[in-house]
Amino acid sequence: MIPPLPLWVEIPVALLLALSGVFTLVAAIGVVRFRSFFQRMHPPALAFSFSAWCVTLASILYFSVQDGALSLHAWLIIIFLSLTVPVTTILLSRTELFRRRNSGDPDMPPPLSACVAPSADADVSSPTRR
Repeated sequence: MIPPLPLWVEIPVALLLALSGVFTLVAAIGVVRFRSFFQRMHPPALAFSFSAWCVTLASILYFSVQDGALSLHAWLIIIFLSLTVPVTTILLSRTELFRRRNSGDPDMPPPLSACVAPSADADVSSPTRR
């Protein structure tokens, strides 16, 4: 049988888990309320990240006190999320941008290469010297 934890540990763990639930609820409401894909991407991703941080901190606190030693195994989860979430977000946004440009959506900006292409009469190989 696991001995009960002190109240000074249970309160912060409970508050962190409740805060995690609030962040998750806010993210879910954001997904439902926002209309376009690009609006739905960023705020929920941030709220879910904050939620994951709260659960990670609660887990570290709980298991560190329960085991009597610093327990950092939960850091692996948050490090993995911190590395993969931005990459996934960029890939999803680029995919949606590509799909909308190919479908002829007039609200999409032109490709970056079309915006910064040098003009035909400019000589880019030799810089101008004074």
